[in-house]
Amino acid sequence: MLKVTDIALGYVKQNQFNTILEKVSFEVAQGELTCLLGSSGVGKSSLLRVLAGLDKAKQGSITLFDQQIEQPNAEIGFVFQSPSLLPWLNVKQNVAFGLDFACREKLSKGEIQQRVEQAIEEVGLKEASNAMPHELSGGMAQRVNLARAIARKPKLILLDEPFSALDPVIREQMQQMLHEIVRHHNTTAVMITHDIDEALIVADNILLLGKNNQQPAHIIGRWQIVSEFPRDNLLLLNDIRLDILQTLQASQQQHKQHNSLEYLI
Repeated sequence: MLKVTDIALGYVKQNQFNTILEKVSFEVAQGELTCLLGSSGVGKSSLLRVLAGLDKAKQGSITLFDQQIEQPNAEIGFVFQSPSLLPWLNVKQNVAFGLDFACREKLSKGEIQQRVEQAIEEVGLKEASNAMPHELSGGMAQRVNLARAIARKPKLILLDEPFSALDPVIREQMQQMLHEIVRHHNTTAVMITHDIDEALIVADNILLLGKNNQQPAHIIGRWQIVSEFPRDNLLLLNDIRLDILQTLQASQQQHKQHNSLEYLI
């Protein structure tokens, strides 16, 4: 599992460290997907980069199956908001990119080919294996992005708003596909989203990041979603949606009141 303990992070401005997130702790079990919700600028993407080992936290620890994560790790796959496909490589070559890097386990050409073909078939792009990026729709390009991650057979998949630019129909298809991939590979996954309904559709657990008064952002709400998949009728989860909205609105109101008070002082 993924275990995050007392993470704090921030940035240096005018020789002073400004904390944006603190006391962030949570666990994600193998085969489960946790969604991170929160308003823009609260630190969701910064936290995801720390989970990936791309950035370092001010304090705290992150372990993946008891292995400390402090730098980029071959066991972690990252799906960005933009597919970022290499335009001179076709679909198969983009999915295979990085599988033969020295930092990874040594794979034969046959093993790489098998992984690539399985990943492409899993995201439904078998007929487009030889297509170039400019020939793909936005949804197809994001499927390649997802296939590139799962071809590595990661223990952890991190997703930074991967479906936000897609139209509603394609987005719904990708949400269902992501759920099936997490279950099929029994992997651990953490996904950032601004969309509460999307979190309700795909997540096993939801974490809400926000601020209270003068404190840096932290986890202000946690919800476990026990409804079976597929979750076609979100009205059954309306109580959780309302609770999330009310928690977020209360946090934002407290933050505004504190800022107004500081201005008056």
